[in-house]
Amino acid sequence: MEYYPIFLDMAGCSCVVIGGGAVAERKVETLLQVGATVTVISPSLTKALGSWAEEGKIRYIIRGYRAGDLAGFALAFVATDDLGVNAAVHREGKKRGVWVNVADDPAHCDFILPSVLRRGELVVAVATGGASPALSRVIREELEAYFTEDYVTLAAIVGKVRRELQGRSFVPTPEAWHNAFDENLRRLIREGKQEEARSYLSERLGAGTCRQEKFI
Repeated sequence: MEYYPIFLDMAGCSCVVIGGGAVAERKVETLLQVGATVTVISPSLTKALGSWAEEGKIRYIIRGYRAGDLAGFALAFVATDDLGVNAAVHREGKKRGVWVNVADDPAHCDFILPSVLRRGELVVAVATGGASPALSRVIREELEAYFTEDYVTLAAIVGKVRRELQGRSFVPTPEAWHNAFDENLRRLIREGKQEEARSYLSERLGAGTCRQEKFI
């Protein structure tokens, strides 16, 4: 099966997570981080999920899955060991047009979740088409050594410069962007010279020096 890689804006997206164990907890934590609205359906919860429910961070329905539970949701995540539940949720998802992800069960997934590396605004996702989540994690861990914390600063600088240039209706060529990411730019970032790096990037793109903004 071939998957189409995509990043979704999940802010305010209504999601349901079926299951209340450790796997469900990890999925809920990630969903909350990106601003999704989460409902958990499960007879029991982990300690963390229980705390989030008490704090009002998630909605909690204390029971197992029932037909009709996907109504009103955009995405469904299943984290149970019950193959019957997996299949039933997937069938309901097909009927309602709700995308479903079932942990460790690619046959009942409309989409899969990659292993993710985050460095500020930079997000690197690794997937194996559902064949081996373990391999995805190993590759992501290897990439962590390459994508150091300097990439947090690099991504922030690039984003600010790009927004500034868009405001001036200046559009650098793809070749200019490629050539701008040279060793001098990386060196300035490693040395903590953020404003110098920002000015250097703007000049390399052929736009002169962008107005300064304070980095946080």
